[in-house]
Amino acid sequence: MYASHRDDEDMKPFRVVGIDVSKNELENHFLPTSGGWVEPNTEAGIEALIARLRELKPELVVLEATGGYETAVAAGLVLAGFAVAVVNPRQVRNFAKAMGKLAKTDKIDAEVIALFGERMRPEARGIPEQDVRELDALVTRRRQLQAMITAEKNREQTAAPAVRPRIVEHLRWLAKELEDINQEIGGVIEQSPAWRMQEELLMSVPGVGPTTAHTLIAELPELGTLGPKRIASLVGVAPWPRDSGVFRGQRKISGGRASVRCCVYMATFVAIRCNPVIRAHYKALKARGKLFKVAMVACMRKLLGILNAMVRDNRPWTVAPAMAA
Repeated sequence: MYASHRDDEDMKPFRVVGIDVSKNELENHFLPTSGGWVEPNTEAGIEALIARLRELKPELVVLEATGGYETAVAAGLVLAGFAVAVVNPRQVRNFAKAMGKLAKTDKIDAEVIALFGERMRPEARGIPEQDVRELDALVTRRRQLQAMITAEKNREQTAAPAVRPRIVEHLRWLAKELEDINQEIGGVIEQSPAWRMQEELLMSVPGVGPTTAHTLIAELPELGTLGPKRIASLVGVAPWPRDSGVFRGQRKISGGRASVRCCVYMATFVAIRCNPVIRAHYKALKARGKLFKVAMVACMRKLLGILNAMVRDNRPWTVAPAMAA
């Protein structure tokens, strides 16, 4: 017989609530009793949900990130004192497929989210504070503007003469909007001494500019609080194996925070030219015959590890400590 080594505390049922969030409704499922109910996704509905959860006393409340519809309920639950984990919907969907649950309704989704919380125990991080949410929104908007500018410049090259002046005018407006957004981001960071110090630390690294620093502050608040492997996995630059028996597949990266990964990629691309540590690491990898993409990902991971150690230790860039990071 297989003997479990879990202690008595681990054998107790884990009380978790899974919430499937939509624009209008909150579909809830409670484990271990498998009870479900629905509340409207309104201020009154959130208050009713909090009152119900105070009776159930869950150890964890799990929600999917749903493009902003989860923000109000997650903030309300955090303020009410509940441990809240906002998780990636793709992780939950893959978990459902692994369990053979292919059907998809709001009720089923809430149950799957609760099961995911019970089995996987995601870390409760809650919801960022108001100033963090504001900074994140501004950084996201800057990224959207940059994408629009690129798209309009591409259209300008092949546009008909009748349309080209409109595109040029739109590009002028987008450039002004981007300038205003950059000033707002700088203003938000300037108001926070901690962010201002972190910005100075990050930008002391050759290759890291304002865009990368602001993105890391807004979208990677865990920087400096996790180990190098976990922070690399969070960003999506930790290669995962594809091995089976004697077969050894090619290591690949996927998942993580794509917007952060893109910024770290661009910073690494610059750092290969102007950062002695990253340049030496890249040259060593190429000398060993590594492909460009493989060397780039390794350098991204190296740069991210350096930044993580700097924020953790609150020390500015110096070559010697960086070599040991």
